[in-house]
Order: sequence, then structure tokens, then C-alpha cells
Amino acid sequence: MELPGVWIVVLLGGLLPQSRGHNDFFTSIGQMTDLLYTEKDLVTSLKDYIRAEESKLEQVKQWAEKLDKLTAMATQDPEGFLGHPVNAFKLMKRLNTEWGELESLVLRDMSDGFISNLTIQRQYFPNDEDQTGAAKALLRLQDTYNLDTQTLSTGDLPGPLVGVTYKSTLTADDCFELGKIVYSDADYYHTELWMAQALRQLDQGEEATIDKVTVLDYLSYAIYQQGELERALELTKRLLKLDPQHQRANGNLKYFEYTLLKQRETEQADEDSKPQDAKEKTISKNKGRPKDYLPERQKYEQLCRGEGIKMTPRRRSRLFCRYSDGNGNPQYLLGPVKQEDEWDRPRIVRYIDIISDHEIEKIKELAKPRLRRATISNPITGVLETAHYRISKSAWLTAYEHPLIERVNQRIQDLTGLDVSTAEELQVANYGVGGQYEPHFDFGRKDEPDAFKELGTGNRIATWLFYMSDVAAGGATVFPEVGAAVWPKKGTAVFWYNLFASGEGDYSTRHAACPVLVGNKWVSNKWIHERGQEFRRPCGLQETD
Repeated sequence: MELPGVWIVVLLGGLLPQSRGHNDFFTSIGQMTDLLYTEKDLVTSLKDYIRAEESKLEQVKQWAEKLDKLTAMATQDPEGFLGHPVNAFKLMKRLNTEWGELESLVLRDMSDGFISNLTIQRQYFPNDEDQTGAAKALLRLQDTYNLDTQTLSTGDLPGPLVGVTYKSTLTADDCFELGKIVYSDADYYHTELWMAQALRQLDQGEEATIDKVTVLDYLSYAIYQQGELERALELTKRLLKLDPQHQRANGNLKYFEYTLLKQRETEQADEDSKPQDAKEKTISKNKGRPKDYLPERQKYEQLCRGEGIKMTPRRRSRLFCRYSDGNGNPQYLLGPVKQEDEWDRPRIVRYIDIISDHEIEKIKELAKPRLRRATISNPITGVLETAHYRISKSAWLTAYEHPLIERVNQRIQDLTGLDVSTAEELQVANYGVGGQYEPHFDFGRKDEPDAFKELGTGNRIATWLFYMSDVAAGGATVFPEVGAAVWPKKGTAVFWYNLFASGEGDYSTRHAACPVLVGNKWVSNKWIHERGQEFRRPCGLQETD
């Protein structure tokens, strides 16, 4: 394969054919667990095949050993041996019948069962998109949580589960594959990181199918693309020491040397024309992560790491824990629930022990068969579509299909005092590898007047969010506008208003679900709409009411 000019472009090649539509396995850990059982079944089938082959070979071996002794004895005195009529008969029988049976045994394909099972199961396997999505999820975790390639490669991630039972490592081949995937996107920053890691592991003597020449080929080009000609030249020279006849590297060597010479001449001329105190070393402008579409990326990622939280001790002292009866709701007068303040502006409260483990498991059981790739509403077209900034799968559960859903909806209404009859159905979400939902608003803004027009229930006035699992590391709900971070805790729920009492949108509620670093994140949410709340939350006169 040839690159434009002198470089090779290597696209990700899937291990399996795409014989069915995209399942987006990587977007949901819950559904990915099914793949483990599929793989276990295939291993069992493979072992059956091996046993069958071993049994066949044992029969052939026994036959060969028996005939080896017989023919060794018979050929010492062939005529004397065949002088016995039984030996003569058995020779005819062996050559006419038994050798034919042996031929059939040798030619018998013992793999039919395994191949048949594999063929059936392959239609449910992940595809290229899943493999690429999982790879990019690792890079997203690397960036968000400031992890170096060595940390990811050795599997030494934070969290109580890692390093005990489930720790896994990346081989040099794995690192190369990660670099190759981002190379195809012209992301030379990450290409350099992972090709360098692959080379480091090869230098340490790790055995791999990939060789240093190939890795150096990618690495030198990624570095060149980031404006570091000297390093690219150095790596190209190293490549040529390993493979002096490498045609592309020889061409690049001459090009790099020529370009570097011209660059130095230009820089020297520029430096000579500057005042002495204005001279400084030229720094590559191409270095670093690719340009981002998200303006608050840095603030968002800091909050995901537990940094940059803007709650001062004085403000923190004004947050309280209390027992809530839902503003005098008879259901909770004798058995109030624990409630604590998470943030003051916007006011975010958390309800403790608000959903039981049994209820959580039942909701997951109902949702799991229906999980589909989570979508967002296109603000221009209004059409639901998948997005790279929302990596999860979700399902909608209606009150009429199971009494538990109706009870959960009623619980939300009793505690918030808001009418949920006009709310959207309970949405259950499971986040996949590096699962996230980047900063967004739950309510429709002024430039999206038709955001919820088809529902006929007005804007989203409030959000209720159940946490249905603990998350070992990552997975926080953060509010970049105000510097707030809320961490998942199984059995709890958080609640906030998206609109002021005046009906105006509260832009401080822009929030995000941080990537899950370690663990499995299950949540369910209820979006409550304006219609029906007129007498439950009276309209205010001011935007901040």
C-alpha cells in the first residue's frame, strides 16, 4: 500500500466481516457483557473440536503403531508370512477395506461443529466501528484523566478493582494498533504517543508481530507532521540502520535534510533581523492535541478529575443535610427521606437511599434488552441522531408496562412536588468504554423554539437523575459553568431545576457526564416538563426567582 507521496496510509482492518448493521457494542458495558458469554461458548466449542481432533489422531497413531510392528515383522520373510492363509486374507482385507476406512478417518473434518457455531455467532460480533470506538475511548480516557501511555499500557489505572483481579496490559501490537487508528484520522499527536510506546516496548525486548521498522516509519512521519524535523530525521536514520534499503525512508532522509537546511537558513535570517532581546527559540505550532470543538474542554476535564471545583469553604458551610417529607406529602410524613445539598447555585440536591438494589436490578432487567445507542436531537433539523460526544446506550420504560416504573414515577412526583404526568418516560442509560455525555443543556434554548414541540408539554423544567451503580473511577456529573461536580453513588438521586421560576432557562445548569474510567455506570433519569406545573411551581417575576 502506498501513501500519497512517500507515505503509507494503513486503515484499520476488521477481524470480522460486517455482515449485519452496527450494534455499537462499545457504547454500553451492560450489553458488552453478553459478548463475554458468547466468547466463552466459542471457547467451549473450540475445545470440543480439539478433543475430537486429538481423538482422531490417537486412533491414527494406534493404527500406525500396530501396522509398523506388523510390517516390520512381515517384510523380514514376506513369503513365509503370507504362507499363512490368515495373514494373506488379512492383507487383502486391510488394503481393500481398512486402509479405505483409515483414509476416511484422516479426511473426516472434525471442525464442522465448531465452524458452524462460529459462523452463527459471528453475525453478533463487534465490527470495525466497535473496535475503533473502543480504541478512541481509551484515548479519551487518556486525555481526560491525564494518563500517560505507560499507565494505560501496564493497566495501572486508579480504582479499587484494578490491580487485583481484572488488570490487563497492552502489548506492543496493541499500542501500534491504537496509533494506527488515530493516524488514519490525521491525529499525529496521539499517533506519536502510541507509536513511541510501541517502540519502547519493542526496545525492551517484547515479542510482537509488528517490527521496529514499521513503527519507526509511522512515528517519524507523525513527528514530522508536528513540525519537529530534527527528531523526524533522527528516527529516519535509526530506521535506515535497521533496513538500509528502505525506499521510502531513503527518500524521506534526503527530503528532511534538505527541508531542515532551508528551515534553518530562514530562521537564521529572521533571527538576524530581530533585536537581540527579542530573539527566542522557535517552537512548533503543530504540537499538542488536535483543535477542539468544545470551548470549555479544559474546565470540563478538570472537573472530571476532581480539580477546579469552585465551592469555597464559606459557601460549603451553607449546605445542609436534612430529612425531607416532600413539602408535607402524606407518603413521607412518617418516613421522611434523607436529602443533602450538593450545590447552591444552581441548587442541586441529592436524595439518599431513594431506590433499592432490588428496584435497580429490576429496572436494569427491563431495560437491557431494549438498550440502543443514545441519540441527541439535531438543533437545526430536530431529527434524532447519534453523536460522538454521547457514548452510551439507553432505553425508555413506560409506567403501564410494570408496576415498579409507576411507583418510581410517583416517588419522583411526591418528593419534587411536580406533576410527572407530562414528563418524558423514564430513561435508563448504560455507559460503555470511556462512556460520556459532553456538556449540554437539558432544556431547549431560545434558538431552539421547536425543541419539544412534538411533545406538546413545554420545556424541560427539571431533571431527576438516579444513580444505579457505583463507579470505581470517573463518571462524575459536572457543571462546567459553575465548577460543580457530583459523583455517582448507588441508590441515590440528584435533582435540579433547568428553568428559573420565570420560565427562563438557567444556563448555569449546562452539565456533562464524565467518561467512565473504571467500572460500569448505570443511571436513569426523568425529564419533567412545564405543562401541569402552573400551580405546583408558580411563575416568578424575575429571571432569578
